[in-house]
Amino acid sequence: MMDNRFATALVIACVLSLISTIYMAASIGTDFWYEYHTLSPAENVSEAGRTVWEEFVSEEADEKTYTDALFRCNGTVGLWRRCITVPKNSHWYSPPETGMTTNCISFSLSDQFMEKYIEPGNHNSGTDLNRTYLWRLQFLLPFVSLGLMCFGALIGLCACACRSLYPAIATGVLHFLAGLCTLGLVGCYVAGIELLHKKLPLPDDVRGEFGWSFCLACVSAPLQFMAAALFIWAARTNRKEFTLLKAYRVA
Repeated sequence: MMDNRFATALVIACVLSLISTIYMAASIGTDFWYEYHTLSPAENVSEAGRTVWEEFVSEEADEKTYTDALFRCNGTVGLWRRCITVPKNSHWYSPPETGMTTNCISFSLSDQFMEKYIEPGNHNSGTDLNRTYLWRLQFLLPFVSLGLMCFGALIGLCACACRSLYPAIATGVLHFLAGLCTLGLVGCYVAGIELLHKKLPLPDDVRGEFGWSFCLACVSAPLQFMAAALFIWAARTNRKEFTLLKAYRVA
């Protein structure tokens, strides 16, 4: 039999684990990790500025090209995509329109592992190892985190099938490691953004801020740690009380 305290702790831990998984998956799949707000986006996307966003949608756009477009056009950046806001009618032969639409371009797998340069856009400036590995880690760590939580859930299901609480310790350890990965992801992303803005400073009329996708990842990490603590506490304490009860009966 399981004490009600341990059953309650396991239920709360499962709920926290589920919420953190949903938050993590939502943050990976959305494009609002970092947002740029331009004071006059409609003016920036004019005849002179249309070349910028046309290069932005090009597959050959380098880091400086698409970052400049993000500055000018109320851009947002996710782990997988970058987006800018442009006029609906963007052809040179058409009259300007006030209506705006959002265009998004996905980072390819090669883009995720591409080297970053000391001077963004200048291939002859040498490789910036710090930004290169930060970018690669921020791509890999969220998937490692989700994988650890899913593997922990499988162990939890096996524990339920075996009617044993002790394997929940492994579930707790995996959730703790997942929390470390999520925390590392957040740290890598913040460091990468700060290093990029040192290379390419924000214009005076542009404001940058972390978006709600980033906030979901930040919330997911403590939820994973709390779930891990509850899993480990319930398993260890239940095991300890069971051992003491067994020794008492033998005595």
